[in-house]
Amino acid sequence: MTSRRTSLLATLALLAMTASWGSTFFLIRDLLDRVPTLDFLAVRFLIATAAMLLVAPQAVRRLSPESRKHAAVLGGVYGVAQVLQTAGLAHTPASVSGFVTGMYVVLTPLLAAVLLRTRIGPLTWAAVALAALGLGVLTLQGFSVGYGEAITLVAAGLYALHIVGLGAWSDPRQALGMSIVQIGVIAVLCSIATLPDGVVLPATGADWASVVYMALVAGAAAMLAQTWAQAHLPPTRSAIIMSMEPVFAASFAVWLGGEAATSRMLLGGAMVLTAMLLVELAPRRKVEGQGVSPDSMACCAPPCGHLAALSSVVDAGASPPSSALRGTPQDDARDGRESRDTP
Repeated sequence: MTSRRTSLLATLALLAMTASWGSTFFLIRDLLDRVPTLDFLAVRFLIATAAMLLVAPQAVRRLSPESRKHAAVLGGVYGVAQVLQTAGLAHTPASVSGFVTGMYVVLTPLLAAVLLRTRIGPLTWAAVALAALGLGVLTLQGFSVGYGEAITLVAAGLYALHIVGLGAWSDPRQALGMSIVQIGVIAVLCSIATLPDGVVLPATGADWASVVYMALVAGAAAMLAQTWAQAHLPPTRSAIIMSMEPVFAASFAVWLGGEAATSRMLLGGAMVLTAMLLVELAPRRKVEGQGVSPDSMACCAPPCGHLAALSSVVDAGASPPSSALRGTPQDDARDGRESRDTP
């Protein structure tokens, strides 16, 4: 059972991680004028992997075979989601992409109910709906359904699957090793995606500084924070906390990026913040699982048959489920659009 103090620390860790993601938007917007998206992702995650291995070279060796396998699957799911989201940005406006990607807030409780047999309470569903509406107010300026939206929705589903998988498989004692494996798999997938055209590296010291910050803080440290925190929090609660990312992104854009605050920004941000407070301040038994602590039911539950089947992908030597990469704006040189950033 996770103590209230540990639960609070996990919540703060997720908020810090989400804030770090949000802080990268205006940096990425500038960087992608000069470096293609997939090249940026590959370099970013390769640096993150190298740094984590230098800091803790034995962490991966200490992982149990099962944890190593789980981390590889989760990294594959997240990495493919990043690539799919990036591909979707070529066919859909950034505002729509941000909203569709944010639908992992809705998909996470659905997957948790199916895969972990988690009973989601009415208050949590209300918070999920409020967060989704807030994301729409923050990001949407028009909407149509096409190829780009479809593959972006697949990416959102994979982000939700990653959140649910971490909720089932994370072990706080092995968080560092699992984070390294996940980041490493993401780096490999992004690097493979750059092979057809080769890798374009940052050309200036300022660009390298941005990439290193996003690799170490919003990449390596963020993945470690998420992996540790989700060992103590149920998936749906984690997803609602993480929906604060566009709120942080808007705040940093106003504070450091010189953008003007708008009424949509304030209203959407207030709705998402209210959704997070609903699940944080409400009586715990009403948040996730009627009469059962969410910590005992979701975050520490062993993988059920569905997640075990997912992990068997590795045993069978097959590729992880296909989808794409999170939270990166599309190459402005190609289409001038932007998406959400993640670790």
